[in-house]
Parts: sequence; structure tokens; C-alpha cells
Amino acid sequence: MKEYITIKGENTAHYEEKHSRFIAAAYHCESEKQAAEIIANVKSKYWDARHNVYAFVLSDGTARFSDDGEPHGTAGKPILDVIKGSEIVDVLVVVTRYFGGILLGTGGLVRAYSSSAKDALETARRVQMCQCSEYSIVCDYSAHARLVSLIEDCGGNIENTEFTDSVKINFVLKTDAADNFENKLREIFSSKITADLQKNSLFPFNI
Repeated sequence: MKEYITIKGENTAHYEEKHSRFIAAAYHCESEKQAAEIIANVKSKYWDARHNVYAFVLSDGTARFSDDGEPHGTAGKPILDVIKGSEIVDVLVVVTRYFGGILLGTGGLVRAYSSSAKDALETARRVQMCQCSEYSIVCDYSAHARLVSLIEDCGGNIENTEFTDSVKINFVLKTDAADNFENKLREIFSSKITADLQKNSLFPFNI
């Protein structure tokens, strides 16, 4: 599993050039199918816009773009270049243009679409997809607070906690911190509490 940077959720930015309005939206996107669904929704939302230009780059290396009627090379490709320059993957950027009555020319279009995409990505919430281990721990109520403190001290993220006759904590920890966590767990609880490894996966951490 290779670590990479992506964005979380959706982020929108606005740009104006000679009365043409550009609405840029950056989305977390993990497949071509998901990209197609998002693009269709954007086109439906902005049905009266002149163009809905897009580009996306996935973590598997897939990259696509469309000028959606703009002159070749002036819209989709500049957006794609911005995405690649940001080193963000699993991301889709759609830029909607409402024509303002004044032609922008090749240079103006490239500038407008590039700037719109850059604004949407720069203000998006970035996360690092890290190699992580997902654990489950069952303990009694008296150990709960100490376990939570240990997990947080080791950089873990608690996903959920179930309170019944005992406490079950499901959490995610960066794989390179797992040995340290398990050693401390044995020391603090004298090996009376163990962490059950559920699986290894990529998990988002804020950066």
C-alpha cells in the first residue's frame, strides 16, 4: 500500500474574469465511476452554464480531462496540470463557467481555469493516506480512560466505542507506531489487556 495525499469531502472556490464567472469545485474521488456521477450531478445543478470543464487524477495513476466545448488545450488540460502540480490524487476538479459576454482568448481561458482549480485545491482540506493498523480492544470500565490516553498518546484515532457490560474500543494506528503501542500496552496493563489486529489498510490523517 502506497501512501499519498488527497482531500476530504468537497471544496468550492469562485473566480471572475471579464464578467465570466467560474465556479470551481474539488471533490475526493476514488474511481472513474464516481467521477462520472459527480460530473453528472454538477451538470444537472448548473444546467444553464456554458461549460462544465473537469479533470481528475486517481491514486492508481488514471488521469482524465474534458474541455467541454472550450477551445482545445485551454480548459481541461490546465486543470489537470494544476492537479498534478499539487501532487494530490483521488481528486476531481470541475470548473463551471457562466459566459460574461466577452471573449477571453486562449491565454485568458488558461489563466481562468488554472486559477479557479488552484483556488479550489489550495483551500481544500488535505489528508495523508497512511498505512495503518485497525485494532479492537475489550476492557473493563476502570481501564477505559487509561486506554484512551494511551491510544491518543501513540497518535491513534478512535473510530467508535461500545459500552455494554464491558468497553470495546475500535481504533486506527499508524503501522509504524504499532510496536511501540503494543509494548506500552503490555507494560501499563501487565499483559492483562491485548489488542486484536483487525486489518491493515490506508487511513486518512490530517496534515
